[in-house]
Amino acid sequence: MQVPEGEFEGFIFDHDGTLSLSMHVHFDGWIDAFKKNGGDFEFTRQIAQSYAGVGMHDTVKILNERFDCDMSPEQVVSDQESYFFANLDKVLPYEPVVDFARQCQQQGKPISVASGGIRKTVIKTMEAIRIDEIFEIIITQDDVKNSKPAPDLFLLAAEKMNINPKKCLVFEDSLLGIEAAQRAGMKSLLVTPEDPK
Repeated sequence: MQVPEGEFEGFIFDHDGTLSLSMHVHFDGWIDAFKKNGGDFEFTRQIAQSYAGVGMHDTVKILNERFDCDMSPEQVVSDQESYFFANLDKVLPYEPVVDFARQCQQQGKPISVASGGIRKTVIKTMEAIRIDEIFEIIITQDDVKNSKPAPDLFLLAAEKMNINPKKCLVFEDSLLGIEAAQRAGMKSLLVTPEDPK
């Protein structure tokens, strides 16, 4: 992982696929939830990755439109979360990013999490892989109106850290997240971990 050069004062980390290797569990959870709710379309990893960073309820609405379905966003998300929590033991920390975050914390540099996930899920996952004690500032889709690629999550994280957005570096695994960072006026680093199958 090559961190770009720059006079950065604050560091913002996406969660799923960046701090945690969790995307394979989320993916399996989506498939399980779609089947339970009448979503009989083919959901591929490519489709899943294309919506990485989009809020969960918004993802269901987009898929309803794309595949002409009528799934309840609330029920699908509830079923997806139930599957995810039942399989939390399959989630691992992504050590290169977690190690960098720990170093920042130890050096007293401002850090935060900005995730398109639901707060309860993000917190439970962070606790499961024992990284919750690193971060005091955790921003999730519950805290903003618009999910990525809107810049809202990152701008709120910068505000909570009391850092100028232009002085922040964002760690992201999704292109929508990178776009959100650009729209927030922030530099970013695209991380591409191999998710366990």
